Amino acid sequence: MHRKRSHGRVLVVSTLVGCLEVALAVVVVLLYVRTQPPPDTPPDYGRITGALAAAAPLVGVASFLLSLVFVLPAVALADLLARGLGGRVAWWPAPLVVAALSAPPVLIFATYNDAQTRPTLVFWASATASLSLGALIALPRGEGLARRVAVWGSAVVAGTGLVGALGLAVGLLPAYEPPRIGPRTMTGSWIDHTGNTLAFTPDGRVTNSGVGGRSAFDHPGGGPSPSCSGSGTWAYESGRGVWAQRVRVDVPGCTWPAWSVGGTARQPRIQQEIGDPGSGRLYQLRKVSDRT
Repeated sequence: MHRKRSHGRVLVVSTLVGCLEVALAVVVVLLYVRTQPPPDTPPDYGRITGALAAAAPLVGVASFLLSLVFVLPAVALADLLARGLGGRVAWWPAPLVVAALSAPPVLIFATYNDAQTRPTLVFWASATASLSLGALIALPRGEGLARRVAVWGSAVVAGTGLVGALGLAVGLLPAYEPPRIGPRTMTGSWIDHTGNTLAFTPDGRVTNSGVGGRSAFDHPGGGPSPSCSGSGTWAYESGRGVWAQRVRVDVPGCTWPAWSVGGTARQPRIQQEIGDPGSGRLYQLRKVSDRT
């Protein structure tokens, strides 16, 4: 005959699983960010770290409440069925109960916010899977379950971060690289966020319509010149790799360094670093689609 289950232990284990899931999600997001183009303004990692630290207690409280409302009833039903099946632990009711309990609040929220069906179903399935994992891990009755979950869960989170970092370092994960462009890609119009353009022609000519002015840079101290428009020449330099690509634009009255390449193959960019050296702030031009 089985001992009576400690519901407090179930809540502790499920809450711990929820917190570890959030930590794992943060690690995966950080690894994913390394595979994407950098933003125009570099993130403030100090502020982000502080926000994550401040959010940790809230994550714990939310995980506890979700465990109380969804996980504990699922485990209790599993115990009820186990008694009806001669003492054998039944794991399969837990995900079904979690799915049934989470469906009404998700449906109410989606209806109130006029959410689309597919994102709602994806969210419901994800929430069900996450909460069900906590219920399934909390089912065993052995001693030291919370300690084992903490140790092995932390190992999974740390191992994911380590393997991801090594994968980025050795090239197993696709760390971001700018696309390889060329003179053919450069031909056409490139536009900044305010509508100013550089128009490149195949014969090496370029026409500047406002790119490089103070308003275009939107940064104290302005751009390379107070006013910058006119015609000139351009040249593409492939360099020794994708990071070494440069586009040199020579327009009288515009004193630009060479433009570097960013973006993706589908959405290429040329860019200048603005502000103080090493600031990481980028002023970017995007290629205007050739399609009409």
